Amino acid sequence: LTFKPDHDHDQLPGSSISRRPRHRHHYGGTTSSVSSYPALFAYRLLPVADTSLKVELSTMVEDQDAGMFNVKQTIGTVLCCRCGIKMHPNAANMCVSCLRSEVDITEGLQKHVVISHCPNCDRYLQPPKNWLKAQWESKELLTFCVKRLKNLNKVTLINAAFVWTEPHSKRIKVRLTIQKEGLEKAYVVEYVQQDHLCESCSRVAANPDQWVASVQLRQHVSHRRTFFYLEQLILKHDAASKAIKIKQMHQGIDFFFGNRSHAVKFMEFLRSVVPTKSRDDKQLVSHDVKSSNYNYKYTFSVQISPVCREDLICLPRRLSSSLGNIGPLVVCTKVTNSIALLDPFTLRHCHLDSDQYWRHGFKSLMTSRQLVEYIVLNIEITSPPMEAKIGGARYLLADAEVARLSDFGLNDNIFWVRTHLGHLLNTGDHALGYDLCAANSNDSELEKYKSSLEVPEVVLIKKSYEEAWQRKRGKPRKYKLKHLEMEVEDRARVDEEKERSDYEQFQRDIEDEENPELRFNLSLYRKEYQEESEAGSMADDAAAAPLEELLADLVLLDER
Repeated sequence: LTFKPDHDHDQLPGSSISRRPRHRHHYGGTTSSVSSYPALFAYRLLPVADTSLKVELSTMVEDQDAGMFNVKQTIGTVLCCRCGIKMHPNAANMCVSCLRSEVDITEGLQKHVVISHCPNCDRYLQPPKNWLKAQWESKELLTFCVKRLKNLNKVTLINAAFVWTEPHSKRIKVRLTIQKEGLEKAYVVEYVQQDHLCESCSRVAANPDQWVASVQLRQHVSHRRTFFYLEQLILKHDAASKAIKIKQMHQGIDFFFGNRSHAVKFMEFLRSVVPTKSRDDKQLVSHDVKSSNYNYKYTFSVQISPVCREDLICLPRRLSSSLGNIGPLVVCTKVTNSIALLDPFTLRHCHLDSDQYWRHGFKSLMTSRQLVEYIVLNIEITSPPMEAKIGGARYLLADAEVARLSDFGLNDNIFWVRTHLGHLLNTGDHALGYDLCAANSNDSELEKYKSSLEVPEVVLIKKSYEEAWQRKRGKPRKYKLKHLEMEVEDRARVDEEKERSDYEQFQRDIEDEENPELRFNLSLYRKEYQEESEAGSMADDAAAAPLEELLADLVLLDER
């Protein structure tokens, strides 16, 4: 109870406590008086001037800020009208157990719901036309199930959780806990899955070749290493998830989509990872005169730049002049949505975007298939030392004395070259480079420089680890790569030996310690199941991909 100061009464002389009139109060139907609790409200008056004395209150607490006295309040109880137990009073005069037995707060709420599920793409229909991708017992599926319930806004949702069912039972059970008017109850809602093909899947089921848009990806080079790299990027970013069908073609891949917007989005992804140019066309399939509806088939032709990493390039005179007279002989060090070029004789470098490249459209003077192995007889760092760091890679200019490995011991042909690999090469190492002295080149751009350019005899590209690879040949790698599910149009035209050689070279590029950026852009998965003998050999001298960079391939096992 709280007693407020009564300003109508005078305070007691020599005290800080005023007189209070007696008040009567009601507690749960009973009447009590302040005077009936003498021990509770008894106090003793003490002079204020005596600072050594205090007002002693046995069970009362004084609020200094408000100047009020707070007294503990006793809440009364009544008997339940049904079971007769003591309870706090409420409007129904019934305890919580009796209220639960008499009142059903789940009345009017849905307990059985039918949902449409596409078995081909594993999506659920969100009326009227949207299809939602959700995994089994995921947060997205739980949100979808709760939103399908009607009249749920009349109660307060406390909790929602899945109840385990067999995945093949076509049933989803969700336990909901709701609250209404102070009552709380949990009940189970059962969702029945009805298989219903979505529009795109039904079109494919009726006719697998009935696509709406296709993307024809091509690169006119003699190897498929670019497509191996591009395949891993597509898998990492899940860029081809909307593709109906993927077909491997000669010098390229075809992607088929059920919607034009899916093909356009896929082309935007390609532009962000490789330098491309494209053109599109459409063909009329049908036309409804009454509703003026037209059905087209769209075809997008995408061409990837033929310039690849480690290619030797002779820049056109106009382009070389616009880039500050770099080159004209340059090496391609990296290809993304732009092309990184390096002058191996001066360490000058530049980047060409897609528009700049296709404006000039130059080709490679020599490709990686024309690399020749050399042995380093002597190497000296230039004075003063010239060093450059380009995109995380380090280069150091040096003068080297090299000889062809095939001529070593047969003749005395020795070449003196300037190279950008001074930080890697030592005397006795092997290096791969282009033999311009014996090459038969008919490049028109190089012919224009014949009078003003002294063409070097050898251009070194990278250090060779062929001896190490020969020791590891036949031993398993400790990682694996995933692949797209694609059809092969004409297996008779596929050179399996050449494709296997290209894939082996692509894996060596991944494992190259000098190029960690390439591994960073890909997803390498650790092999889980290996025999003990294989594991021992892998621990000794397996491929050089660091173990901490490998991903654990996710495998969901039902342990219930």
